Amino acid sequence: MSVSGVVLVAGEGTRLRPLTYTLPKPLIPIMGRPLVTRIIEELMGNGINNIHVVVGHLGFLFKQVLGDGSGLGVNIRYVEQRERLGIAHAIHRAVEDGAVGELVVHLGDNYFGEGLGRFIREFREGDYDVYVVLTRHRDPTRFGNAVIKDGRIVKLIEKPREPPPNSFVMTGIYMFRDSHDVERAFSTLKPSARGEYEITDLIQWFIDNGRRVGYSITNSWWKDMGTPQDILDLLYLMLDEVKPRIEGEVRGEVNGRVVVERGAVIEGRVHGPAYIGKGSMVGKDTVIEHYVDIESNVSINGGSLSRSLVLSDASLELGRARLVDSIIGPKSRVRLSGGNYSLILGEGNSIISIA
Repeated sequence: MSVSGVVLVAGEGTRLRPLTYTLPKPLIPIMGRPLVTRIIEELMGNGINNIHVVVGHLGFLFKQVLGDGSGLGVNIRYVEQRERLGIAHAIHRAVEDGAVGELVVHLGDNYFGEGLGRFIREFREGDYDVYVVLTRHRDPTRFGNAVIKDGRIVKLIEKPREPPPNSFVMTGIYMFRDSHDVERAFSTLKPSARGEYEITDLIQWFIDNGRRVGYSITNSWWKDMGTPQDILDLLYLMLDEVKPRIEGEVRGEVNGRVVVERGAVIEGRVHGPAYIGKGSMVGKDTVIEHYVDIESNVSINGGSLSRSLVLSDASLELGRARLVDSIIGPKSRVRLSGGNYSLILGEGNSIISIA
């Protein structure tokens, strides 16, 4: 049977504004590569080469970044979801547009510390009709919940106000053995109270009709990039696994696990874990503290940064200021003289403080 990967990136990312006014969250880079690129590479690494990318908000940007997929070694087909009608509808759109056979569906703003290999293997070896990956979360009301009884999923509930006992959060990967069954299930659905076709309702059809619905509980970390803090948390987790690599020029000081890409110049001090992207300059009076990601062609002079992400082509003149827990959008300009700041800036923004 043929296998289709389905990557869903049609959301607007409203909780990440102003960043997502011009940059969809799956295209936000971490350590030099957009999250959606990492997801597609993970699918390819598990033998899934035909990828359907379901786009909506700013969909043309995905085409600009990913192209036809040949640069990643896959074949990408773009599917448009013109209205925000939910995850189940997005999967339906992919099937309508030619995603056939076995489906491996991955939300474009989710990432798994352990990768996908174990999940895909257990799905196939268990001969399941549907397979989901579950976890615990400090705020289960943000997600679909799966109720487990005697080792089986017996009920799915979308974003419950009161999470039921013995329930786990559903993460953003869903596997289906047969796309025809997905269409049969979808044909029975009606929009929920919030006007969407819910993935929980789609999978509940399989449970109610006696199909084999399997699950795994991830044994590593999982992140959903819903909020700025989620992006920073993902950055910290990924930097925790970084291996030091120096390809740029270090005129100052580098300590610990630091990646310095080709063309970057370090004149100040960088404390790992940290990532300094291609062509970026860290000035001699600058201190990069732990858990900082500086993307490509960034210029930083003075001040210090901690637990922050600075996107490409930004310019920071920090004086004696300290930036903490910040995300600085691409092509932004920040000029500060002193003080402590936590900033979330969209693309091309400017902040000047001479106080």
